[in-house]
Amino acid sequence: MVNCNPETVSTDYDTSDRLYFEPLTLEDVLAIHDHEARSGAEIGVIVQFGGQTPLNLSQRLRAAGVKIIGTSPDSIDLAEDRKQFGKLLDGLKIPQSAGGTATSVEEALAVANRIGYPVLVRPSYVLGGRAMVIAYDAESVQRYMHEAVEYSQDRPVLIDHFLENAIEIDVDALCDSEDVIIAGIMQHIEEAGIHSGDSSCVLPAVSIRPETLDTIRTYTRQLALALKVVGLVNLQLAIQRDAAGKDHVYIIEVNPRASRTVPYVSKATGIPLAKIASRIMTGRKLRELLPAELAKGKDLDTGSHYFVKSPVFPWAKFAGVDTVLGPEMKSTGEVMGVASHFGEAYAKAQLAAGQLLPTAGTVFFSVKDTDKPAVVEIARRYVQLGFKLVATEGTAHVLENAGMVVEHVFKVNEGRPNAVDLIKSDRVQLIINTPRGQDTVFDEKAIRRAAVLARIPTITTLSAAQAAADGIAARQKHQTTVHALQALHSNR
Repeated sequence: MVNCNPETVSTDYDTSDRLYFEPLTLEDVLAIHDHEARSGAEIGVIVQFGGQTPLNLSQRLRAAGVKIIGTSPDSIDLAEDRKQFGKLLDGLKIPQSAGGTATSVEEALAVANRIGYPVLVRPSYVLGGRAMVIAYDAESVQRYMHEAVEYSQDRPVLIDHFLENAIEIDVDALCDSEDVIIAGIMQHIEEAGIHSGDSSCVLPAVSIRPETLDTIRTYTRQLALALKVVGLVNLQLAIQRDAAGKDHVYIIEVNPRASRTVPYVSKATGIPLAKIASRIMTGRKLRELLPAELAKGKDLDTGSHYFVKSPVFPWAKFAGVDTVLGPEMKSTGEVMGVASHFGEAYAKAQLAAGQLLPTAGTVFFSVKDTDKPAVVEIARRYVQLGFKLVATEGTAHVLENAGMVVEHVFKVNEGRPNAVDLIKSDRVQLIINTPRGQDTVFDEKAIRRAAVLARIPTITTLSAAQAAADGIAARQKHQTTVHALQALHSNR
């Protein structure tokens, strides 16, 4: 194992025969390969367990004479190259959000004008959503393109129409180039636009229609086989509901590698995905390894429980940091909550991540204009749970017009007592504050920073606020139950 990140699991000396702490660069990997080859054994390299960095090396490793085990570098390049991948989707009649590529400011503006704002702008072949932004106007695109050369270098910048108010889905699947088993379809709790590493998600999905799930399964199988995947593959999709109530499923991207959700899905299903993928890469078939699951033709089973993955953020360690989430990844770890009800599983995951959801008190609301129609039902849910409401002027008027009792509070620059004063005096137990676009205003940042210092749970999307209400309801009804994973899987 070659590891440039000395953290606990990957450095376990029982995992591999030899462990190299070296940078994942072409020169270092080739040096290790040559050193191992001196033993006379046949040497091959697995690149799909190390995230994006090893994928970026695959073509050059093969060109240097290294045997790549598993999914071929050509398939990896097909999934990563925007034009080639677009042709593949067109041939399979699988929809994706309108997009294009650009290497100059003029090209970027032309693409953005053609597909319509807002647009998601990002370099190709990047890690963790690095340098990825949502641009709402031409000025933002211009500013981004002037800075993008630092990240993109000789590769083009990708520009996609951003799907607003969409549900994002993650799918992990196993494929041996002949058969496909879907390990898990995970529903993100935050809406599309939040990096998948920063979004909580639930397995199985809680609010996706059965016919929409079937569409996702069909797309997953088609793409895994078309890409000739050998091992693991991860798909990210978005579901957008039109005015008539019909769901439309779009492919965001396909990663022909293990994703960060593989350990989570393995724990939820009791199936060691990485181990099975390794066997597939060395020539075994799914029909040998998982014959019962393949015969069922369904996803791997999670039993009667919900498994919620939540990210862990380092906010408390960085003074003055803004807690707003976006396309660029900010989390530093992940935890999992398990329960027979979604609400309790979510509350347990939040607790493990360091956020204890309150069961009583006051909720502070301050939401952007586009969220104001949807905030009414969420606020009403908190009132039904016994919470008092406090809000800034605009949000307060919306809630009062809906018949709720709301205490008004000044914005930070309007006077005192303002929202930050309430937070500092422990008068607020939960904050729901949705940001206004890419550049958040001073008032919003001040509120979120004060909340970090006061250790008050802060939610920056309405979908997460809804999930938090489910978690609070579960905490109010009964005590938190504790399950051992071993017991859950042995009972099944």
